[in-house]
Amino acid sequence: MTYLVLIIVALAGIALGMYLARRGKGDLISEQGERKAENKQRILAFVQTHGKIQNNDVEKLVGVSNATAERYLDELEHERKLTQHGVIGPDVFYTLK
Repeated sequence: MTYLVLIIVALAGIALGMYLARRGKGDLISEQGERKAENKQRILAFVQTHGKIQNNDVEKLVGVSNATAERYLDELEHERKLTQHGVIGPDVFYTLK
């Protein structure tokens, strides 16, 4: 009988833990999405002001890694908001489409 109670309590604890973990993760994902959207808006505002932007500018502007800066620029290009000039290297820059 006590084993049955322990098993039920353990299963209830696991279920509650999974529920709370999922609920917290959703908040984190929406926070990250908001931050990403804000960063992309800052990038577009920079291009409007300066006429062009490079990967290093994005890194400094929004405080992200090289890979994340590339990802932001690629996403903005796929969204048809930016146009890439150049193929590879330090001479690549982006302008508004």
